Amino acid sequence: MTTPIWLVRHGEASASWGEHPDPGLSSLGHQQAEASALSLVASIPKNAQLISSPKQRAQETARPLAERFQCPVAIDPVFDELVSPVALADRPRWLTTFMGQTWHEQSAEVLSWRDGIIKRLEAVQTPSIIFCHFMVINAVVAALRDHSATVQFWPDNGSIHEFVVNKQGLQLVSLGQEMPTRIN
Repeated sequence: MTTPIWLVRHGEASASWGEHPDPGLSSLGHQQAEASALSLVASIPKNAQLISSPKQRAQETARPLAERFQCPVAIDPVFDELVSPVALADRPRWLTTFMGQTWHEQSAEVLSWRDGIIKRLEAVQTPSIIFCHFMVINAVVAALRDHSATVQFWPDNGSIHEFVVNKQGLQLVSLGQEMPTRIN
């Protein structure tokens, strides 16, 4: 049995990662959420489950698709963004450093976060669309590529990345649109 999984990066946030702990979507972010929903409607089965990170921007990105399918969005904290160990104002500098590192340099807490995401994806048995974050997607891709760089690519806001789970395990099918090097 092959089960498809789509990871969708949230739309553009209304505030940067260093300005607000849980911003909603900007105007552009809402447009990106609508565009993602329109793209997904054409390719996903009607029995797909919708799952979101607990962050507001991920939930708001899921909303247009949930409304089209008239189905609930399950909130799963496993898909929450990477936890920053520093104060809000220091997060951009910390993230820049983190993004230049490898997974081998990370704390047990960060590795546990990444491993939890992989285990949860490997356990998926129903076609699933998961609304999540830049580093969630990069953590999965790095694990599947068995590559140590924390950043594997730059998933754009609202981008859709396809994976499958089958008897060989979790596999990457295709990466979605990339962005320039700006994180929000």
